[in-house]
Amino acid sequence: MRPNPQETDEELLFRIRSGDEDAFLALYHRRQAALYRFALHMSGSTAAAEDITQEIFLTLLRDGCGFDPERGTLSGYLFGIARKLVLRHADRARADVALVAESDEAALPELAVDDDPLVDLTHREGIEALRRAVQALPRRYREVVLLCDLEEVDYADAAVALGCPIGTVRSRLHRARALLLDKLKQDRSPRKATPLHPANPWPGGIQPPLAARTAGRDG
Repeated sequence: MRPNPQETDEELLFRIRSGDEDAFLALYHRRQAALYRFALHMSGSTAAAEDITQEIFLTLLRDGCGFDPERGTLSGYLFGIARKLVLRHADRARADVALVAESDEAALPELAVDDDPLVDLTHREGIEALRRAVQALPRRYREVVLLCDLEEVDYADAAVALGCPIGTVRSRLHRARALLLDKLKQDRSPRKATPLHPANPWPGGIQPPLAARTAGRDG
């Protein structure tokens, strides 16, 4: 049976569990690119991203894959698997980014994040500069930016993927955007080097006449 483009992810999964290969391919082509991008930006490795993406879809073929439609969408569930596999990869590679202290996040106010400064920011900044800034974020902020801003996952699905309340998604996203803006502003305004010696007050670097240099000594 050929997949209907209007079928939901959940309907495709139901058919996959019945052994429908076309449904599996349809879901793969629909979600593979976004999951790969997330894994790539989180791991920084194309090889790891490829392995993680493959493992995500293999999980769907196993009996009792664990998806519960009562807890959220299949998309959020797949990103959740991707995140767990990224963490597993990081642990094996001993390259995991240290988490920001819980107290730092607890002190953040609960702010609405309906306005998206990254929309205008993407147009003003080079894509490469934005990519570097995202890579430099601590892991918990990087993953929420990748999900909500770059992959446009809604807050409910992001909460499922990250295993946290929606309020935490909002506060992390607010903090992540502030860090990104600050990082990009720093990149645009590099610090000027401080001269080792004071500038010569005489124009053109010309040395003053001998009389002017010795006037103070005569007194």
